[in-house]
Amino acid sequence: MKPPRAPVLLLGLFLSCVLTPARAQQGPEAGGHELQVWTSGGYGVKGIEQHTGLWSAGARYGWILTGPHGPSLLRGRFEYAVDLVPIFAIHQRANTAYGAAVNPLDLKWNFDSRGRFVPYVELSGGTLYTNIQVPPGSSRINFESACGVGLHVLTGKINWTADVRYMHISNGGLYPINPGVNNVQLRLGLGLFTHGRS
Repeated sequence: MKPPRAPVLLLGLFLSCVLTPARAQQGPEAGGHELQVWTSGGYGVKGIEQHTGLWSAGARYGWILTGPHGPSLLRGRFEYAVDLVPIFAIHQRANTAYGAAVNPLDLKWNFDSRGRFVPYVELSGGTLYTNIQVPPGSSRINFESACGVGLHVLTGKINWTADVRYMHISNGGLYPINPGVNNVQLRLGLGLFTHGRS
């Protein structure tokens, strides 16, 4: 019996991208932009909603605002980004909530590249809208905040991104019941950096 072709083709595409020298892309540059599509998933880790699972997918547009600043290992570039998240699924004990989010605030520090690798840290925040209450008995409108640490892998014109993030979802006191959801996630992305000012 022959193995399925799709996983083999995807693995081949991934390996060819990772092994391609990064000649066409130098990473984030002042005046340039980041474009990315991504997906993330995770599981609740704390509180009464610790068994809540989460999956989302979205797109990012970022502005690289500065050239390299800072001393030695901390040297990097500051980026401001916006995420649109049209797919958001929250698997709760009682039900599954579906929704969308807008994250208008993402503050990101891209450290100086180490060859093909660009590590980064970021803080983000936004608003989540769902079809049912999250958590049950709470609100259909919630706020989300997250912090993460990750890595861009430059592979020619595109880059792969992976990060680990901690996300908190709560209604911010809009409703009397506000237990919140705390989630640790793995996020994977595919994107590119445009060239900055010449």
